[in-house]
Amino acid sequence: MSVFQEGELAVLYDTKGRRYLITLERGKAFHYHSGVVEHEAIIGKEEGSVVFSSLGSKLMVFRPSLEEYILEMPRGAQVMYAKDCALLGTLTDIKPEDNIVEAGTGSGALTLFLCRLANKGTVYTYEIREDFAKIARQNLERWGVRNFVLKLKDINQGIDEENVDKVVLDLPEPWLAIEQVKKALRPGGFFASFLPTVLQIHRLVLAMKETGGFAQIRVQEVLVRPWVIEERIARPELRMVSHTGFIIVARRLSDS
Repeated sequence: MSVFQEGELAVLYDTKGRRYLITLERGKAFHYHSGVVEHEAIIGKEEGSVVFSSLGSKLMVFRPSLEEYILEMPRGAQVMYAKDCALLGTLTDIKPEDNIVEAGTGSGALTLFLCRLANKGTVYTYEIREDFAKIARQNLERWGVRNFVLKLKDINQGIDEENVDKVVLDLPEPWLAIEQVKKALRPGGFFASFLPTVLQIHRLVLAMKETGGFAQIRVQEVLVRPWVIEERIARPELRMVSHTGFIIVARRLSDS
């Protein structure tokens, strides 16, 4: 049985499904609208335990999933949803040993997914804003990620790495970096981009075709519709996560 230790992350759920992320520290307490929970009431307990606040409110305690962590971590920029990260990772066939270049680190959400999938490789992530880079580094280190190199640099000015397995861009104008992407990717490697509008994907796809060296170009989006299942109810939720962006994927051709 693995019990909670000091220094671990914990996610608490109240009876209405509201979620709270904390880092456990002896002598500290979690304060919310329904009372106070001492961290020491959680330390030493098994995951999935129930604790009570000072006002008698019930909370379930778990170790956070990566999705839960990303939804609750500090943000400097809008994060990619798990549905998009998961499809991108599948379409680009990310393997544990892969070396990946990412640009547009933002708050580090996609970086976290890439680091988990390529846990024996390295993710080289580029960000031009120092404030975003600081938040992203804190989010990555708080989750315990170590297989990344964060660079405060404009990827349009050049990619330092060569012969990488994947290049992933979360940038508003990825076509400006397409020559750099082509130089950095190994033959057979995957290029992926995340864009919110049709006009952006149209321009990117045309840029890839004009530049040459890319094949198997695919454009997809993910719509997720959760359902409510109760004794007398079986229906879709009233709200759903529909369009968040398009995922564009292509493969690098050999120059020979």
